[in-house]
Amino acid sequence: MTSTTVFLVRHASHDQGHILCGRLAGILLGDQGAGEARRLAERLKGEALSEVYTSPLERSRATAKAICEATNLTPKVADDLHEFDYGDWCGRSFEDLRYDPAWQAWNADRPHRRPPSGESLLELQCRMVRWLDFARERHADERVAAVSHGEPIKAALLWILGAPLDSLGRFEVAPASISVVAAGDWGFKVLAINETLA
Repeated sequence: MTSTTVFLVRHASHDQGHILCGRLAGILLGDQGAGEARRLAERLKGEALSEVYTSPLERSRATAKAICEATNLTPKVADDLHEFDYGDWCGRSFEDLRYDPAWQAWNADRPHRRPPSGESLLELQCRMVRWLDFARERHADERVAAVSHGEPIKAALLWILGAPLDSLGRFEVAPASISVVAAGDWGFKVLAINETLA
């Protein structure tokens, strides 16, 4: 019976905490994030990874690059690992958004609404599950890392746990954290959530 281990890594920290970055281009790791990426790389160096996949965004690619430098791998971009698409809200300040009625309505019922010109949480979850299925089929009996973002990782974990999408805010997936899942013909299971490094 084969089993694939997937390390779901949230990218390291950036310095743009006052705006909703979403899929905004040009968001880079800050000094804190660069240190976090190095610690992630050190943590994952001994895991015998066969591949490292990453979201297309710069902050994820920089985190994946640090991991690859420690593991002698080359990162592969996977669109399914992309950040949640916040649509027209990308780049807006949280202070501005808090007064937006559409933002308030979405936060009150996220599983049944979508950001303007964005995607739904169900669409997000479906593409993450599609990527997990790919990893299970492509990397039987291997260990891989996937550098992504908070909401995508949470959506994947909720699917594996059989929990509803409205549970998204009930647990943390911090920047530079590692959550671990196992996958095989028997299905998926969660091994760890939100491992953070000092």
